[in-house]
Amino acid sequence: MRICLIASSRFPVAEPFQGGLEAHTAALADRLMRRGHEVTLFAAPGSDPRFGARVLPVSRHRSSAIARRDVAAPPETWMQDHHAYLGLMLELMRDGDRYDVVHNNSLHHLPIAMASAISPPLVTTLHTPPLPWIESAAQLAPPGVRYVAVSRHTRAAWRHVVDATVIPNGVDTASWVPGPGGERAVWSGRLVPEKAPHLAIDAARSAGFAIDLVGPVQDHDYVAREVLPRLGPDVVHHGHLAGAELVRMIGSAAVAVVSPVWDEPYGLVAAEALACGTPVAAFARGALPEIVDDSCGALAAAGDVDALARAIGIAAGRDRTAARLRAETRCDVDRMVDSYEALYRELVGLEAAA
Repeated sequence: MRICLIASSRFPVAEPFQGGLEAHTAALADRLMRRGHEVTLFAAPGSDPRFGARVLPVSRHRSSAIARRDVAAPPETWMQDHHAYLGLMLELMRDGDRYDVVHNNSLHHLPIAMASAISPPLVTTLHTPPLPWIESAAQLAPPGVRYVAVSRHTRAAWRHVVDATVIPNGVDTASWVPGPGGERAVWSGRLVPEKAPHLAIDAARSAGFAIDLVGPVQDHDYVAREVLPRLGPDVVHHGHLAGAELVRMIGSAAVAVVSPVWDEPYGLVAAEALACGTPVAAFARGALPEIVDDSCGALAAAGDVDALARAIGIAAGRDRTAARLRAETRCDVDRMVDSYEALYRELVGLEAAA
């Protein structure tokens, strides 16, 4: 099939990935191409060209000085996103028949809002809780638009707007390989308030574990306020690691700590840790209970740092082989791509029949 895959206009689909959405898009594009599909990727500049046959350019729009004088002018980043996705959708209106299906992995409303103007069927994966602009677009979109939720939790969160098919995210278990374990805990992800690495630090210390933090700093004020003062010999931030280096770090940990203070739509870092054979201790928020169970980790009540500390001690004693098996049976990328291929074929068949 000829597949147009739409990603973020802000963050490139390239290692080290800025977040789970970019990692998901890369894995999907890579597997689809390996299976013989022709993939065209729309993503931010700097995206790895191996993840698609063509990376569509994102124009760095700048509003004129006159336009910026408007007291109601939206932020420039909002305008850049709007310009990028409007340009793409106008291109798909002109040349959409070159694709069999368009798969929208972005967090922007325009692909949904303009779905009726393009000829290929549109699939939108819901990677977040309901967002106002996307919710509005979905309420006005044509009935033929199909939605995929990355977890049962996310499907339930969107149920008042759309009925989504659940296709859990997946990780490449051939790349995320088992490690030997170790003595320290590990936390991976974006260093932002909603991921709350400071709570992971507090819980690890309470449990008697040193902890390594891995990931990009996206909220410098938060990190300066809550993370930097907690660093020390037992708490080290290793920066934004990628590829084999990240796999080694996670696979060399006794336990992975996942500490969100929001409802995780999926929780890709938990699946990645399990693939490395590293058990997971996590707050039971969002979709994390769909990934982590007693066979591979331990859950704690949301926001309860003392409970998370106890979960760290319990999870560190879980069998690493069982953690890996959980990833292989529940979180493997090929299961995910099988489901997307089936959905694409269904949509293309419906289009042909129409």
